[in-house]
Amino acid sequence: MFEGIRQKIFLIKDNVERIKEDIETTFLRDPAARSVPEILTAYPGFHAIFMHRIAHYLWVRERYLPARFLSHINRFITGIEIHPGAKIGRRFFIDHGMGVVIGETTEIGDDVTIYHGVTLGGTTWRKEKRHPTVKDRVVIGAGAKVLGPAVIGENSRVGAGSVVIRDVPPNSTVVGVPGKAMAKGVKPVPPGAADLNHHELPDPEAIVMETLSHRIAELEGKLSKLEKLVLGENEDKKVSGK
Repeated sequence: MFEGIRQKIFLIKDNVERIKEDIETTFLRDPAARSVPEILTAYPGFHAIFMHRIAHYLWVRERYLPARFLSHINRFITGIEIHPGAKIGRRFFIDHGMGVVIGETTEIGDDVTIYHGVTLGGTTWRKEKRHPTVKDRVVIGAGAKVLGPAVIGENSRVGAGSVVIRDVPPNSTVVGVPGKAMAKGVKPVPPGAADLNHHELPDPEAIVMETLSHRIAELEGKLSKLEKLVLGENEDKKVSGK
């Protein structure tokens, strides 16, 4: 009996601590946040994470119907759909949030930030690990899709509108459809912080065009030398023929 009461008290304290963390995270990652009452009443990402914790608590205790019903209410109120089976770490931040979908077997680490329209979706109907694993301190830009059991490494950034279907190494920047790791060596951020410079992304088309331009210039230089060499040999033959 006393052990059960002790566990409930610990659970309440842990949830209160997480709520405080979520409020601090909102201030840290959204300069538009002005007050605690504003966050408590007008931030759908905050509401979605709070309700997901309750739904996940029910889900892991096999209260599947109330868990799903609560997640359905969550989607109706916030526009954010999080399956109650999804595992989400601490200081998770959803900016704006409308249209976000997070599937059942998704695993999200600590200090992750995602923007509106992000899908963490599955690619099979089989009951297995079919959704992404997002490691610590990842930023996923607006409208990006991460499909299947892909692993997004620590400190990585996924550009807006990208479609990721393969694993992403840590400290990488991913852009394009399908997504490609165009830059590595992203500077790690300390725990509790986030790299919100998701607009600073490489342009794969510009990189290809620049590479082609350098290659063309190199080939033109070689061709010019070859033409001079051929013309010089022809002139020598004319002189010797005379």
